[in-house]
Amino acid sequence: MTADLALHGVVPPLVTPLTATGEVDRASLERLVEFQLAAGVDGVFLGGSSGEVALLDTAQRRAIVEVAVGTVAGAVPVLAGAVDTGTRRVIEHARQAAALGADAVVVTAPFYVRPHPAEIVEHFRLVQAALPCPVVAYDIPGAVGARLVPDLVAELAETKLVVALKDSSGDLATFREIRRRAPDLPALTGSELLADTAVALGAAGIVPGLGNVDPHGYVRLYRAARDGDLATAAAEQDRLARLFGIVDIADRGRIGFTAGALGAFKAALALRGVIDHPATNPPLLPLDRAETGAIRRILTDAGLG
Repeated sequence: MTADLALHGVVPPLVTPLTATGEVDRASLERLVEFQLAAGVDGVFLGGSSGEVALLDTAQRRAIVEVAVGTVAGAVPVLAGAVDTGTRRVIEHARQAAALGADAVVVTAPFYVRPHPAEIVEHFRLVQAALPCPVVAYDIPGAVGARLVPDLVAELAETKLVVALKDSSGDLATFREIRRRAPDLPALTGSELLADTAVALGAAGIVPGLGNVDPHGYVRLYRAARDGDLATAAAEQDRLARLFGIVDIADRGRIGFTAGALGAFKAALALRGVIDHPATNPPLLPLDRAETGAIRRILTDAGLG
């Protein structure tokens, strides 16, 4: 595990399959990783937002990295999320992941404490100094509150505190400025809907939650966009945008956005026979029978039924 780890291509942020009693479903996770590898992905990311990182306990964190590292067996990089409110907690999570064989850890700014940009840089400095593996910066302001603005990302890149950026801000103007300010830093987009555009703007790769459900589609999209076949990439993006409609199926008067989106990914994977159960961690509530039926119809329309 070295600081020159090259990250590119399609790196899906995997869901965390659970048993009916809440333990990590190791057999389902093995099948999910194998499903991704068969599609030709370039890495896997455990413990991201799609993996319910904010809801995992210590045993679950350990299990998902153990299973992924064992199943991947060195074929592609394994990234593990180390996301928490403060630096000490992040270092604890990150050391566990590194000891289990993760090739890199993915780290946000601290949250809850509303850090100053200088404190965010110090956070990354301390995390990087404490680890034997590289650190990937993760900008997800909708969950964290603080932005990794271009000046900050440029400083992290120049001081070699991070080896890549995962951008889930949805802000392509800022993404473009980051590419200008830190051209040598691989930047990967977390957008399901603007992946083709981001690659055209210089994104090194894509980290789409919907890639759990249709990794083959995102691999086709990325390769077409990378090779300059913009028409093919746009057509695949349009198809995937229609498939992404599964995240809007749940009744938001009954459950929240996160439960609806992650529940949809898991329901779709269960319908496709990749995982056994669509269960999510508490307090997220499950989809109902009618919502699952609507997801089945969308999968069929997308050619995945």
